[in-house]
Amino acid sequence: MKLLLNSALAVLILAAGLQSASAEERILPVPSVTIYPGDTISESMLKDRTFPANYRYRTAVVESPRALAGKMARRTLLPGEPIPLNAVDDPRLVTRGVQTQILFEEGGLSIMGIGIPLQSGTVGETIQVKNADTGRIIIGRVQADGRIRIGIQ
Repeated sequence: MKLLLNSALAVLILAAGLQSASAEERILPVPSVTIYPGDTISESMLKDRTFPANYRYRTAVVESPRALAGKMARRTLLPGEPIPLNAVDDPRLVTRGVQTQILFEEGGLSIMGIGIPLQSGTVGETIQVKNADTGRIIIGRVQADGRIRIGIQ
């Protein structure tokens, strides 16, 4: 009877130890393939990996695959490695030096032209643009469709 009680107690202690060990682990999204700079990250490129609680990360890492979907890699991301927060960015809709449409709207007036962005930009970012016709530098905000809206915003 005493042996049965001791073995039952040992099983309970072992089970409690396993539960506490699994509670201390962290599950993080990691690339399942090599992701190169400029690639847009999709959930199919990611998998979950378990890391021990005492694992030290070099920098802050992304903890949710939802936070990565649709983002752009800023540097090469290797399979199985945690993804640093500073290694991903919003996708650039406007690229420096690549012609894009500029749009001025006020009241019922709408004027469209061509501009050359002097910096890359994401949605909602304010950037400088050189008007291709006049050569003047103007400031505009990047729109979701890739155009740059200038004037009163």
